[in-house]
Amino acid sequence: MTAIKPYAALALQIAARSVERLPDRAAASAQMIAMIEEIGVKLRASAIFIQQYGGSPVRLAVLPEYFLTSYPGRISIPDFAEKAALDIDGPEYAALGKVASAQNLFLAGNAYERDPHFPGIYFQTSFVVAPSGEVVLRYRRLNSMFAPTPHDVWSKYLDIYGLDGVFPVAKTEIGNLAAIASEEILYPEIARAHALRGAEIFVHSSSEIGSPLATPKQIAKRARAFENIAYVVSANTAGIEGTAMPMASADGNSIVIDYKGNPLAESSPGETFTAFADLDLNALRTQRRKPGMTNFLARQRLELFAPVYGGEAPQPANSLIEDGVVKIPDRDHFLRVQEQVIDRLSKEGLI
Repeated sequence: MTAIKPYAALALQIAARSVERLPDRAAASAQMIAMIEEIGVKLRASAIFIQQYGGSPVRLAVLPEYFLTSYPGRISIPDFAEKAALDIDGPEYAALGKVASAQNLFLAGNAYERDPHFPGIYFQTSFVVAPSGEVVLRYRRLNSMFAPTPHDVWSKYLDIYGLDGVFPVAKTEIGNLAAIASEEILYPEIARAHALRGAEIFVHSSSEIGSPLATPKQIAKRARAFENIAYVVSANTAGIEGTAMPMASADGNSIVIDYKGNPLAESSPGETFTAFADLDLNALRTQRRKPGMTNFLARQRLELFAPVYGGEAPQPANSLIEDGVVKIPDRDHFLRVQEQVIDRLSKEGLI
């Protein structure tokens, strides 16, 4: 592989901005476009300071989970899709592309997104926009508690996008990028599937409770890094504006972790650029090619686990497909499915 000069990656910790109280889609889109413009200014100022501080040029910036809209709350799924979910070719992505192009960096983030193949619902999507302005990676969250996922429409989703669309890896000039959404950092299978397809850097957009204590997500970020010999660049929100929830409930601990699981930089609460660090892809690739006990990727024996994973899954696929048609769920659908799963596993003596 071509050598890659070390560069800075930045987890930009900014407040998410809710659209809950806005009257319609026009108002929501206007707020989102304005916020993207603000992000461009903050990102440029941050990148300049990082270089003045003695850092490398910023070539990768990661934004938090649902930074443009906040979470849907109890807004119905079709209503939120209509009001706030982005279109694949919509003006919000065009605005993000202008920021990435103007600052010559790869811009990663997370948003709710509509798909013309699945009208009436949305997917939570992690994306990467290249310096060309093009979206080069679009990953839809696979494990969510209260929102539709590709697994809920699995047979149709696979027919349209194939496995490459389920576990996409963008092979770029700064390394091979893959996305992990929010609490999915707690599921080792998702990161491992990306790593087995070549991912070297996990961009992780999150909105989580920050703490000086070791939270499950903070522990998991380090584990996903060293077990896959991959960098993790994780951006958390700096609170959520425009909701009834206390502002700083999801704030702090944005972090950059190296391929050995060591934190390189971590943010305190508040809007800040302080979670930045140089990534050395050449060192990562050297590590992956060394034989030894710590080369966890090369030592994988996947056949051992295939029979277990190939059995009946706890969470069923296609929960939103009925007689071949995608149905629009209410918010409680996903809770009912989980209750059924727990009941079945209990009756089988598995939990």
